[in-house]
Amino acid sequence: MRKLPEHGSCFICGSQNPHAPGLTWYVDEEGIVSSAFTLTLAQQGPPGHAHGGASAAILDEVMGAAVWQAGYTVAAAKLEVNYRRPVPLDRQVSTRGYITLHRGRKVYARGELCLPDGTVAVEGRGLYIIAPHLFEKNKMFKSEG
Repeated sequence: MRKLPEHGSCFICGSQNPHAPGLTWYVDEEGIVSSAFTLTLAQQGPPGHAHGGASAAILDEVMGAAVWQAGYTVAAAKLEVNYRRPVPLDRQVSTRGYITLHRGRKVYARGELCLPDGTVAVEGRGLYIIAPHLFEKNKMFKSEG
């Protein structure tokens, strides 16, 4: 597994963002991006559980990271999120994301947020559009040398 670099003020993984849950991304030899982390009161929705928006943002970020680390400079165009189980606070959970299809300017991805026992709590699908012109000044997720 290889650690992916974080990007400063990112809402999910940025070390310079005091509100970020601070996820650290890793990519394996198959291009699957993953992270294990613990959510806190800062991400609370229902008492003792993560806000659905926090779960959706994490899935967007893990799927986007999978697409970016594969070399595609993209922006999210469509996200679909299915909530299966509540995500507890103060317990380590995990997420993973991977590309399912690349067709022209479109890159499709899937993501999962899993409970400590491996049960999928939240799953997502994303459509990302290749749009390098939006990121010319900031190339995120470049490989660490």
